[in-house]
Amino acid sequence: MSTMPDASVRQNDTVNDTVIDNTIIDKHQIVSQDHTLRKRIISKSVLGLISLFMLVPIVIVLLSWTQPVADIWGHMAEYVLPQVLKNTAILLLMVVVISGTVGTALAWVTSMYRFPGQRFFSWALMLPLAIPAYVLAFVTLGIVDFSGPLQTGLRDMGISTAIPSVRNVWGAGLVLSLAFYPYVYLLARQAFLSQGRRAIEAGQMLGLSRGRVFFRLALPQALPWIIGGLLLASMETLADFGAVSVFNVDTFTTAIYKAWFGFFSLTTAAQLAALLIGMIFIVVLFEQYWQAKRGQSITQGSSQRFEVSKSAKWAMTLLCTLVFSVAFFIPFLQLIYWTALNFRQDFDARYIGFVTNSLMIASMTTIFIGFLAIIIAWIKRQYPDKSTKLMTTLANLGYVVPGTVLAVGIFIPIAWLDNQMIAFGITSQQVLSGSVIVMLLALSTRFMTVSFQPVDRQLQRLTVNQEAAAKLLSDSAYQRWRHVMLPVLSPGVLTALLMGFVEVMKEMPITLMTRRQGWDTLAVRVFEMTSEGMWGRAALPSLLIVLVGLLPVWILLRQSDKQS
Repeated sequence: MSTMPDASVRQNDTVNDTVIDNTIIDKHQIVSQDHTLRKRIISKSVLGLISLFMLVPIVIVLLSWTQPVADIWGHMAEYVLPQVLKNTAILLLMVVVISGTVGTALAWVTSMYRFPGQRFFSWALMLPLAIPAYVLAFVTLGIVDFSGPLQTGLRDMGISTAIPSVRNVWGAGLVLSLAFYPYVYLLARQAFLSQGRRAIEAGQMLGLSRGRVFFRLALPQALPWIIGGLLLASMETLADFGAVSVFNVDTFTTAIYKAWFGFFSLTTAAQLAALLIGMIFIVVLFEQYWQAKRGQSITQGSSQRFEVSKSAKWAMTLLCTLVFSVAFFIPFLQLIYWTALNFRQDFDARYIGFVTNSLMIASMTTIFIGFLAIIIAWIKRQYPDKSTKLMTTLANLGYVVPGTVLAVGIFIPIAWLDNQMIAFGITSQQVLSGSVIVMLLALSTRFMTVSFQPVDRQLQRLTVNQEAAAKLLSDSAYQRWRHVMLPVLSPGVLTALLMGFVEVMKEMPITLMTRRQGWDTLAVRVFEMTSEGMWGRAALPSLLIVLVGLLPVWILLRQSDKQS
């Protein structure tokens, strides 16, 4: 009987201990939930600020329509816009037709047939991406002009047939098509390789010739990829400034430049930029639609190839040789020749400044956007909801906006801030407008997605189980990042840094329009020399840019090989 109270007391103590433990657990859960909520709010706020920063130049450009400039617009509407619209339509049509036909044909023959040089051409036909369109433009003019080696050689052989002038919109369209066909070639080749040989053999068993198999089976299946490549080429055409300047063809990008530096009207330049943004966004909507149809997965196709007659094999080799020679090999040799011919005359102490400025702005921009890319990719992974996806898309929107537009959109608020600082007596002159800050911000907005995409793709390789195992091994976030996250991310980060660096090195309009006086880069040097028709003296900086540009092409080739 005396043990009964003791048992009751122990039972009560057990109940009290359980209540206390549950209370502690509940408090711990509440604290953990509060901590998680704070992390979520902070992460979303950071991503929102980055997205807002990337959107500012676009919004500024669109708001320019609230400030009418009727006198200048009267001149633009009568003398400039009709020609600009006509040239833009012709360029887009030529690029779509020529790059689509050439890219698709080359993709089909290199992925489905065996012929002499097939292995070489399968990757070599991507090399024209290493040559900026403005470099290919002036090299083409230098070769085919009256005083160029082509016509000079024909006259030496006694052939007096005059070659039609290419200094027009048709010549510009042809050059842009040769510069941008690799976009179509890369995606179309992935599509053809993913189809495999079995589907095509099934079509042949039904009595279809290889030509009909291509048009009835292969082409319809590959069409979403092909159109995706065409839309990329179209966006690059709308954004091009250097090539059309070389050919003296007026488009929206050159009109923006002339409105700013010719009419000294930043507002007019912004309004023209707004019109161009509208056209770009229409293309973007089409690109998103076809990307959704294209899907994300690519299946492994058969590596076996069709056998054809000997004459057909050599015809394929001839086709690939012709395109490769015109789009890359001959221009590359011409650059080397001009560089060797003019090196002593052209190379001087100024080139140290050109190279230093180019390396400095490229390095600064690459490190900045690489850091932002890691932050955005990590937040996207941790909180994969609709709002995060929307803000991520907005943060990467700058890549589809031409450099001339971003230059205007960044310069306007920076100039306003400078004027406010002068008005309040903080400074006596403009400080920010003539600094590297404007260029850095515009370049970062333009090439954010170039760094984000490889980092995001690499981070997706980190499985949920790997992340959970890392949390079990260590409570320290620093240790998890150091031993688990960084080893997984490092290949993507390296790719992001390389591709971002090269893209900034090649960028012309942003550097040209936002640099301070006398602060020149290799791309600006090319523009100055080509503006004066001095093709030979533009060769050295162009060759340096091309050699650096081979890096992202090599990266693309590696990625393409892994996918195919």
